[in-house]
Amino acid sequence: MLEVTNDPVRDYLNSIGRTRLLTAEDEVSLAKRIEVGVLAGERLATRPGLSPREKRELYSLSDDGKRAFERFIGANLRLVVSIAKRYAGRGLAVMDLIQEGNLGLVRAVEKFDYRTGNKFSTYATWWIRQSILRGIADTARVIRIPVHTVEKIDKLDRIRRDLGGELGRTPTLEEIADAASLTPAEVHKLQMSDSETVSLAVPVGENEGAELGDLIEDGDAPGPSERVEVEFRHRDLEERLRELPLRDAKVVRMRFGLDGRKPMTLDEVGAVYGITRERVRQLETRSLKRLRSPELLEYLR
Repeated sequence: MLEVTNDPVRDYLNSIGRTRLLTAEDEVSLAKRIEVGVLAGERLATRPGLSPREKRELYSLSDDGKRAFERFIGANLRLVVSIAKRYAGRGLAVMDLIQEGNLGLVRAVEKFDYRTGNKFSTYATWWIRQSILRGIADTARVIRIPVHTVEKIDKLDRIRRDLGGELGRTPTLEEIADAASLTPAEVHKLQMSDSETVSLAVPVGENEGAELGDLIEDGDAPGPSERVEVEFRHRDLEERLRELPLRDAKVVRMRFGLDGRKPMTLDEVGAVYGITRERVRQLETRSLKRLRSPELLEYLR
């Protein structure tokens, strides 16, 4: 039995620490099984005239691909933690950073091409880092900061720390600017962007900044009255989501693509949280029931 402490990060590390890491051969083998499973799933979805035997074989391959996907994710969760810790103190709790990084890990596994011969950890680090940076930009501030700006701020932080170690003191604005090949005015502007706004108002949800057209399935541009209605429904949805437990609200966001990313499958969400697809389905169903409003449920569809 795992020992539970008062440190959620340590508890999480304990829970994932028993998973065996992958060799390069393991990565290729799992990636091949995932690829076969995806193809099997696509064939099941597009070939209505399959025989019972063919269906059984394809379902077996699809299920094996999903198991390989979960194994690939589970074996790399420690990589996410090591990267997420570097961004502690940037406006999100470490566990929130880890969850954002897990989203990047899911995308990395989905897009990994074993034929290139590259080591997965090298490839995945970019996706994990981008997802964490996006999470910081989207959720950690009242005023949304573009991802590329967050990357520049992160670079300045590294330069400031390195210079501080070399000089034995806090570097000046001019010294940081010189090391970053920027003007002092540009450095100052970035530092001001990184200053969090203190407010009693709860930030508008992660979807702020998205085009309204991304939120509705109507190909025609909405008129003023429709835009107002959509905006009110969006705000109402965000208010209701903030009433849900944090994980439940995040599940809804991931399943319906409310965080600016594409909607995620039950398996993908389960991989992020380390739970089964059925548990994700239960959380989603429970959350949608708590949202109550038929108008909001229609809005999500």
